[in-house]
Parts: sequence; C-alpha cells; structure tokens
Amino acid sequence: MRVSDADVRRYVDDGFLVVDGVVQPAELDELKEDAVRFARGEYPLVNPVALPDGASDEEAMASVLAVHFPHWVSEVMRRYVTHPGVSAALSRITAAHLPHWDGSVKCMQSMLFVKPPSLPGQAWHQDERFIPTRDRSLVGAWMALDDATVENGCLRVLPGSHRNGYLWPTRAHERPGEFDTADEAFGFDESGEIAVEVKAGALVFFNGYLLHRSFRNGSDVHRRALVNHYCNAWSLLPWKPTATNLRGAEIAVLDNRNIVPVGADPYAWKGYSTPPTAVFLRPHEPDQRWA
Repeated sequence: MRVSDADVRRYVDDGFLVVDGVVQPAELDELKEDAVRFARGEYPLVNPVALPDGASDEEAMASVLAVHFPHWVSEVMRRYVTHPGVSAALSRITAAHLPHWDGSVKCMQSMLFVKPPSLPGQAWHQDERFIPTRDRSLVGAWMALDDATVENGCLRVLPGSHRNGYLWPTRAHERPGEFDTADEAFGFDESGEIAVEVKAGALVFFNGYLLHRSFRNGSDVHRRALVNHYCNAWSLLPWKPTATNLRGAEIAVLDNRNIVPVGADPYAWKGYSTPPTAVFLRPHEPDQRWA
C-alpha cells in the first residue's frame, strides 16, 4: 500500500482519501472479535448494556451503536492505533497542507462503531468542532471492518467543504430515526454530497473540517468501523480543558497529553496523561447518558 503524490494532492483538495486493502482479513477478524468483548461488558464500561443470561453474540451486539476510546482498555484496539499501513498513510497526508511538516503524527481518540441493523447514523458534522487543533491537521482514519454500503449506512462526505476552515453552526435535528442524538451542522449547500462505499479493510481518511454524515443502517448486517483521530504531532491540542489546566494558563499553550505518538513526538519531554480505566457507549436513545 502506497500513498502517491497524486493521492496527497487529492486529500488536500477534496478533504478525504480512500485507500483500499490496508487491513487484512485476519486483522479484521481480530477487531470484530474484540468488538464482541465490549458488547458483552468484558471490558470496563461506564454504562454497559444489560444482557439476559445466555445472550448470543448477535444479541449482545444488537443494541451497541459505538464505543468511545476503546484503545484505553483494549490492547487489541491500542495496537491498531499504530497499524503500519495506517501510519504510513498518515505520515503523508495529515499535515500535507503545511510546507515544512516532517510527517510526525499523534492520536488522541478512537471510536468503535458497531452500528447493527436499524440503528441510526450521525447527522452532518465536522470533527474539528469536537477536537480542536492549532493547524487544521485533524484527520479521521475510518477503518471499514465490514463492507460499507448505501444500504447499511456508509460514510457520506461533502468534498471540498474543509477548505476554508469554517465551522458551521449546529442545531437539533428532527430525524430521530435516522440520526443519533448529536446536533447537526447546517447552512450550507449539500447538493455535492457523495456516498463513500468501500470494502472491508479499506481506510477512509478525512480532514477534521470536512462535513460528513451517515444514515441509519437499513440492511440486515452490521456496519462496523474503527475510527481513530490524529493530528500533526507539532500541533498543540487544546482539547477537553479542565478548571485545573485553565487556571492561570494561556489558551495558546493548552495541550492535552492523553495521546498515543505515531512516530516522533516533539513534546515527549512533557510526559503523557494516564487514560481513564473505563470507556463508555455512545447513546442512541434520549434517556441514555454519555458517561
């Protein structure tokens, strides 16, 4: 797997790039087996699903939309943060818009989407709204664990919507059967939207300002995906500030250190934060809580 100069240019211009065949079948099986462990509560979860005695793997998975930060507690998920094929692509595209970038990258988030049949997708949004970087280098690495199709709610993107670095306003949507409980971005022309259908093992890389969404899973199969988020290792990460680190601090130097380096870390001298010991499920019902 090689990312060409033309691929890099396409990512910079369009805001996303598809790279096929990055993850091999045995690796996909390993990740899907680990997803079952989360559904069964074998890893520490803040709000696990209550399962009846004797529940099958399919029954366990049926009500899990997504798991946030699985790499905090699973060594399997942690290893795929630094998967060689993913890392190689990231070292070419993450901050390719910066003329003197040296290819260094760091990861700050993972999300395991299970998305069983009938469960909702996400309305229009931009990931940079949730994870701010200093240099517009946020990139999602969306790893397809199953074939992603229009029928099962594949990723949909609006090419070029990242270019100006503009964060669109958001509001509550009125389509609870289609999307989860998060707000939707609005105010733009969405006529250029395209569906990104990919085979299992493919990676979809997309910029943090790119508008994207997905519809509910209308098929009878899962649409599993592991999505890790990265940015240029040289960019400070003013993400999830707390009362402690805001006190007397300058906003410009806030830097979340709950990260995984992927290659060189120029701020290694700062040390790293210890991640929490439990993770949580993404709510898909109004009465579910985030943590």
